[in-house]
Amino acid sequence: MLGACPIIAFAATANPPEAIRFYRDILGLRIVAEETYAVVFDSAGTMLRVAITRDVKPPPYTILGWRVPDISAVVKSLAAAGVVMERYGFLQQDENGVWTSPGGGRVAWFKDPDGNLLSVTQFKD
Repeated sequence: MLGACPIIAFAATANPPEAIRFYRDILGLRIVAEETYAVVFDSAGTMLRVAITRDVKPPPYTILGWRVPDISAVVKSLAAAGVVMERYGFLQQDENGVWTSPGGGRVAWFKDPDGNLLSVTQFKD
């Protein structure tokens, strides 16, 4: 039933101007609308609605992720923009914070200004 319908992704913010700066200016998403209840972005054809709320309670798991062709270049670009990669003691991550999964995929995690956990992934060909 929904398999042919586009997905809408959601995140939350208590600080819309900071969310706009991060998602538009750092991550490069195109802003579509600033609404009363959300800031709307486009990410390669997927709608991301960053809901405006008084208090954000970020979950301890990844809420959004992007498939990227060159994770090393993306992570270095994010770091140059001031984004800090998350480090996890139970994973072996390289000097840039990238973990290589047993299947060969490479993943790095970072947080948005509200503490939402995001990721970039380069899958093994």
